[in-house]
Amino acid sequence: MPESFSWDEPEGLAARGTLIVLAGRGEHGGVYERFGRRLAFDAYRVRALGDPAADPSVLDEAAKLLADESLPGPKVLVGSDTGALYAARLAEERTVDLDALILVGLPVSPWTAGSWEAEVEARTACPTHQGRLTNDVDFRRGALDSLPDLPAPRLDRVGVPVLALHGKDDTASPVDQALAAYRGARTVVFDGGRHDVLNDALHRTAAATVVLFLERLRLSPELPPIAEERA
Repeated sequence: MPESFSWDEPEGLAARGTLIVLAGRGEHGGVYERFGRRLAFDAYRVRALGDPAADPSVLDEAAKLLADESLPGPKVLVGSDTGALYAARLAEERTVDLDALILVGLPVSPWTAGSWEAEVEARTACPTHQGRLTNDVDFRRGALDSLPDLPAPRLDRVGVPVLALHGKDDTASPVDQALAAYRGARTVVFDGGRHDVLNDALHRTAAATVVLFLERLRLSPELPPIAEERA
């Protein structure tokens, strides 16, 4: 069984939902510790799995977690990098029961780093996360150089709300191409953001965007706005 990393709501608070995270190329679920802790602080349970491209059993484990009645709803599938491709495919096939889909840094074309320095700079502008990846013995360097042979997502076939997050300065997945793939989703582009949006320099803003999406989801599947900017 693939390793799952877990973060739960603080003691005394009722859980507000569950997020199942599919990691991207080279990653493992522990890479999303900062995101998991932040969402758990807001009383959402987070279960982070590994890279489905490296371990196909990750998809079976994700399906089990989504079907686990002990985990509170709404249940949301989150995919980062190629994890987003696999998450979108699960949602399109409707073989799993989920309430929403979050796609992050969806890859749209092959990319070659050429060196670890180039790869880590493309992944994140956050010095803390750059150091985390550099010193992580379980992280697989160079994985961004290969892209699994999966069809482009068809979000028109997904029957649940979709949130897409993408870095404006993502060189591994150019934003202009990604926006076409996100058509039909509520898309948020982060100015200065790089590929690993959930672990980038703007990770607090990304987490807050996810929480706002989740809070709207809890109100209604139609996602009525609960906060609007006014001039």
